[in-house]
Amino acid sequence: MAAPERAPRRSAAPAPREAAPDVAPTAPVPRRGDRAAAAGAATGELDRLVHERVRLGILSALAAGGARTFNELKQLLGATDGNVSVHARKLEDAGYISCTKSFDGRVPRTEFAITAEGRRALDQYLDHMEALIRATRPR
Repeated sequence: MAAPERAPRRSAAPAPREAAPDVAPTAPVPRRGDRAAAAGAATGELDRLVHERVRLGILSALAAGGARTFNELKQLLGATDGNVSVHARKLEDAGYISCTKSFDGRVPRTEFAITAEGRRALDQYLDHMEALIRATRPR
């Protein structure tokens, strides 16, 4: 008995499409962690970089209590290593916090501090939220 014929396998990735010749290429979209993401504050929009819960928590903790270690932030926020790491990196990329790595004996120590730019961004965010609260509360 002969084996049944099988259809040829297709590759998992679709063939790349070529852009139409009359379509102009679009400008690159800035990543959320870039400084350009904070430009919304100047136009009256909430700073999406600060608005996220964990990032707001990191900035608030650093503004209120000074420099904090990675483990202190993780415990304060009740977040995982990965969450603190990813959100702290976004804030660092934006220039809102600084990160200092050192050793305490043989134990690595990562410490974060809010920068002047981060303090301004947090203050603008809080001012914006206070204005929203005043506008929505009944008089």
